[in-house]
Amino acid sequence: MEASVWIERSNTMNLKNTALGIELGSTRIKAVLIDENHISIASGSHEWENQLVNGVWTYSMEAVASGIQDCYAGLKRDVQEKYGVALTEVGAIGISAMMHGYLPFDKDGNQLAEFRTWRNTITGEAAAKLSTALNFNIPQRWSIAHLYQAILNKESHVKDVAFLTTLSGYIHFKLTGAKVMGIGEASGMFPIDSQKLDFDQEMIDRFDALSGMDWKLRDILPKVLCAGDCGGTLTEAGAFFLDPAGDLKPGIPVAPCEGDAGTGMVATNSVRERTGNVSAGTSDFAMIVTDHPLGVHREIDMVTTPAGAPVAMVHCNNCTSDINAWVNLFSEFAQLIGAPQDKGALFTMLFRKALEGDPDCGGLVSYNYFSGEGVTDLDEGRPVFARTPNASFTLANFMRTHILSALATLKIGLDILTREEKVRVDKLYGHGGFFKTPGVGQRMLSAAIGAPVSCMETAGEGGPYGMALLAAYMVRKNDGESLADYLDNRVFANAASTTLLADQADIAGFNAFLARYQSAFAMEKAAVEGL
Repeated sequence: MEASVWIERSNTMNLKNTALGIELGSTRIKAVLIDENHISIASGSHEWENQLVNGVWTYSMEAVASGIQDCYAGLKRDVQEKYGVALTEVGAIGISAMMHGYLPFDKDGNQLAEFRTWRNTITGEAAAKLSTALNFNIPQRWSIAHLYQAILNKESHVKDVAFLTTLSGYIHFKLTGAKVMGIGEASGMFPIDSQKLDFDQEMIDRFDALSGMDWKLRDILPKVLCAGDCGGTLTEAGAFFLDPAGDLKPGIPVAPCEGDAGTGMVATNSVRERTGNVSAGTSDFAMIVTDHPLGVHREIDMVTTPAGAPVAMVHCNNCTSDINAWVNLFSEFAQLIGAPQDKGALFTMLFRKALEGDPDCGGLVSYNYFSGEGVTDLDEGRPVFARTPNASFTLANFMRTHILSALATLKIGLDILTREEKVRVDKLYGHGGFFKTPGVGQRMLSAAIGAPVSCMETAGEGGPYGMALLAAYMVRKNDGESLADYLDNRVFANAASTTLLADQADIAGFNAFLARYQSAFAMEKAAVEGL
């Protein structure tokens, strides 16, 4: 019966009615193709990892090119196998990637320095000076912090910078030749004026006065576009870059590139005021669309939705990497005893086991810091696990500890928004790999925030799907139709979702765990200093 369904769909499939979203995440590049009903119909992926090279977390541009090409090739195969159709065109394309970072080029298009990702915590001096000079929180991961740190360090290349972009901006340029960027992604480069929907000119002027460079910042930044704008069209060179086999036709409209924060907001229908989402994977972050101005907090990024509305963002550098490391250890043990386990199934088993643990994790504590953490003011991190002598050291408590640890720093930042700034949230959605096991990550996040958390069916694959939706919105929107209305009325009107509210025992348990986490934090600092 399934085969007959595929045959029927292939006979009616119109590639011009599709939209393609590709997202370059920290550990995976994924492509999602959606149909005219905004349903995912095919996908491709490529696994990759960042490299620590000379103290800098980076990906080579060779790895970027080969990775996105392998991802697209997988999508082509999926379309061919499912529908018997050669993927030669789509209706629209959109590229997204991990936000922030530093990719500088000279006037001839030569890359001037290694790609410095969001994960680096090497711009403390620049971030502090810029935050003071601009009266605006500039986190270490932001592109402008990396640029100014390079200036402060007197790096020889900075005088030659003619174009500064992010990873998604780079791929967009390769596909279209256009130096443009979606406003959500741009808001992680430099502060945005949400009234003018552009970089804040007054702050640009302050930076130029501070930098002492011959070039002007405005001249090296990409042009800012909003959701619904056209970001250019796929060139012949761009088509060949994405599909070296030469099957993909040029001329396809390309949406403004976005960051993973913005695509997560779109994928969870959280672009209206007082809605929010939590994305949890290699890093985790909460995005809350605000309805009133906020004060300046070191722990809070002020960014925007892909439509330009102001968003308070709590961004934590560390989330699931430590969990992944422990699951790999359990996988190795399973191999050793002759009972190898599928990695996905192992994650599911261990996450479900965590539900059996004590609400406060029974005297265990862990710090998941593979890298530095801005929220807790650490430039470097070390994964640490500890327990009291009388702790209930069970597998359930062990797993629960690492899951709660993945949310602890996020909780600290969210408390600033809800308690100090009185930010109100009507709806909160979770998405990302952390939520793939039904009912576990969702319940733990609810315990952390003390409020209901919803997950849609696309919770595990939000980013590329959100980018595909932005591409579809660009070519299908009606005159005057906002992104929020498009999502409400044409995408998510009948979307299936689950909502969970943790019980009081879970909420009290998380608070007890967090108190232990904060009281023992000197242990994490000592580990950084001593290891």
